[in-house]
Amino acid sequence: MTPPDQPVHRSGFVALVGRPNAGKTTLTNALVGEKVGIVSNRPQTTRHAIRGVVHRPAGQLVLVDTPGLHKPKSLLGQRLNDVVRDTLADVDVIVFCIPADQPVGTGDAFIARQLKNVTTPVVLVVTKTDAAGKKAITEQLLAASKLVDAVEIVPVSAVAGDQVELLSDLLIKMLPEGPPLYPEEQTTDEDVERQIAELVREAALEKVRQEVPHSLAVSVEEIIRKPDPRDASAVFTEIHALLHVERATQKPMLLGKGGSIIKAIGSEARVGLETLLGGRVHLDLHVTVLGEWQDDPKKLNRLGY
Repeated sequence: MTPPDQPVHRSGFVALVGRPNAGKTTLTNALVGEKVGIVSNRPQTTRHAIRGVVHRPAGQLVLVDTPGLHKPKSLLGQRLNDVVRDTLADVDVIVFCIPADQPVGTGDAFIARQLKNVTTPVVLVVTKTDAAGKKAITEQLLAASKLVDAVEIVPVSAVAGDQVELLSDLLIKMLPEGPPLYPEEQTTDEDVERQIAELVREAALEKVRQEVPHSLAVSVEEIIRKPDPRDASAVFTEIHALLHVERATQKPMLLGKGGSIIKAIGSEARVGLETLLGGRVHLDLHVTVLGEWQDDPKKLNRLGY
């Protein structure tokens, strides 16, 4: 227990759940105050449980941004759902995200049924309020409240920053007393190699269409760090990464005419990588075909899923 003359400090784990594209990662990034997870309007953008650490004087929130719960169509989908269920079993609070700009649907009801089996307190968050009018938000709050027995219901816009701090304060008050779990300078426990792969995948998701996004995975083959020839006090990082697709017909979609798309992916990813690594980056990307990897246990293990 905290002595009476000291302010109470709380710490614990909060899982963000919701159907694909419910705004979980954008909200995680907004709460942390910096980017810890990639964002895209494509389903299955988040494929791992990503931890973002929120530091406040009153406590420390460790946010676990999970993949979107969905009815799986592949072994990858089953494994992503398993990630969510494993996470839910080991957190102090669950944040159930439902977007304000889309009707409550079967995907939300599916998640609500999963949450009926847990005893962890649930906070219902209606996300993306910047994309909906007041009437629509009110109707969504009412519809969402019927899905699950929530201890609190909060409308939030992570993009506009509306009620993000309020949500942060609310969640900290629900955590058990305890010391910080991570050092103050740490905002995520993602390893650098995975962060690199995710930034490359994020750039690729923005550049490709059709069926490629679901079939795309990225692996980092080599990271070489050395003094920057332009500035001896800086570090230059050479990264070799592979973009894996499932079918040979998908390879040209990633390469583009004359390599135009793969070059654009590299240029976009490099901006985020240089911010992440704090120096200039040379990014070498190649596209390979890894047949039907979403349903192959060995290939999924190789890719880290």
